[in-house]
Amino acid sequence: MAAQPLESPTRRPDTNETNAEVQLQEPSLSDGPELWRLARDSRVLDVNSPYSYALWCRDFADTSVVARDGGVPCGFITGYVRPARPDTFFVWQVAVDPGHRGQGLARRMLDRLADRLAPRGHRYMEATVTPDNTASTAMFASFARDRGCELARSPLFGAEHFPEGGHEPEVLFRIGPIAARN
Repeated sequence: MAAQPLESPTRRPDTNETNAEVQLQEPSLSDGPELWRLARDSRVLDVNSPYSYALWCRDFADTSVVARDGGVPCGFITGYVRPARPDTFFVWQVAVDPGHRGQGLARRMLDRLADRLAPRGHRYMEATVTPDNTASTAMFASFARDRGCELARSPLFGAEHFPEGGHEPEVLFRIGPIAARN
C-alpha cells in the first residue's frame, strides 16, 4: 500500500506547526527501518525490534502517522484500535527527531491522527505515560484542553509488571470524547 498524503504540500501552515516542508502521511512498509531508527535515537522510547516496526507499518498504517521533511521521516506516531473497545485508539509510541523537537510536530501529528480516526467512530484516545515524562504529559493535557475533552488518569502498569525492575510505572491517559475538526 502506498503512503497517501494527508495534506496538501502547498497549504499555508498554522503558526504552531513546523515548516511547510514537513508532510504528514500514513506510513508505508518502507518506513519501518526509519521508524526503528527514530525510536532508537530518541533514547527515551522502549525500542522494539526492526521487524515490529515493519509489521506496524504494514498492519497499522491507518492508525499511525509519519512526518516527512524533504521525504525523510522525522517523526511518527504508532497506534492501534483496541479490540475490546472499538471506540478507542491507543497511542503506542510518539517520536520526533532532535532537529524537529520543540516546534509542535508531535502535537500536529496527534491532531492529524485524531482528525482521521474520530469520524470513523474512534472517539477516545488512550496512551500510557511514565510519571517523569513531562513532555508527553504536557502534550496530551494540551490536546485534551484544546479539544474540550476530558482527560482521566489512572495507574495501569506498576513496576512489578515489568521484568527485572528496570521500568517506571505507566499511567493511563484516557481522552475523549474527541470530535474531528474541520
